[in-house]
Amino acid sequence: MHNTPWAPEWLLWVWFGLTLLSVAYVAWDLFTSTPEMKVMKWGWVLVTLYTGPVGLLVYWFSCREPSPGTHETFVAPLWKQAVGSTIHCAAGDATGIIVAAAITGYFGLNMGTDIWIEYAAGFFFGLFIFQALFMKDMMSMSYGQAVRSSFLPEWMSMNAMMAGMLPTMVLLMTRDMRAMEATSPWFWASMSAATLVGVVVAYPVNWWLVKHQLKHGMGTERALGKGGAPVAAEHQHAGMVMAGMTHAMPPTAPSSPAGPPMPRMRMEGDGQVSAGRKALVTVLTLLMLAAGYYVAARYGDLAMRPGQPMSMPEMSMPGMTH
Repeated sequence: MHNTPWAPEWLLWVWFGLTLLSVAYVAWDLFTSTPEMKVMKWGWVLVTLYTGPVGLLVYWFSCREPSPGTHETFVAPLWKQAVGSTIHCAAGDATGIIVAAAITGYFGLNMGTDIWIEYAAGFFFGLFIFQALFMKDMMSMSYGQAVRSSFLPEWMSMNAMMAGMLPTMVLLMTRDMRAMEATSPWFWASMSAATLVGVVVAYPVNWWLVKHQLKHGMGTERALGKGGAPVAAEHQHAGMVMAGMTHAMPPTAPSSPAGPPMPRMRMEGDGQVSAGRKALVTVLTLLMLAAGYYVAARYGDLAMRPGQPMSMPEMSMPGMTH
């Protein structure tokens, strides 16, 4: 029987209650106090909706502005930059996966088909909505340019995210098939657990991408998304640009309240990372995805469908002949 709860139902409702409180606080703080970029504000809200109190804790220690005017310095460490990149990835990818899972569950598709539709939906949401629209605004490029520049980093990140989410979803749904239907609290609990695992698995890949400037990290509205550098360094860089590279700045660039106008962010990772290294990391993320699929196929049931009471490919009744 695929109907063995993996947690008491009352615990699920406690988790959902704590999640609502966490989302309310994160949304309130972001839209009233913390000068994070708008798309990242929505990203944090979505990821906290999926990860509950854990998302709140991560937000508190990596993004929440501890005191006015300190956000640029607070988010400067590389580990926090990588957290921002991972949250941005999870907001798009996990949203696409969850939406697709809810829809495919309605149509009664088997899990083996379901997971690849979810993969495609997660990549679509992540690339064409969260990544491309953000990069378009932040780097003053066309939407097509933003899609092209975001494609490979987003694919790497998506592979890692799905490598964590795929086996978690399949194993939990195999244990209790109620989790395949979006009308069940077990569905939302399994998606929450899967997102948490996906974020953990995707973090190292995003750390590498941010370190090599292939993805943006944590940003701030006051620095036009540049982030990741102490305020003093930002001001020095801005002064150099104003002195010798004024033509590279938009004529109406907003000003930082603590100093001169800030230039648009420039990502230079394509010139710093060889094609061979990017190919190697891409292959590693594909191997991670393959490992996730192996775990799901080995220990879960990829043939199960919503509403199917039990899996019985090898069951036999007394007297039955083969």
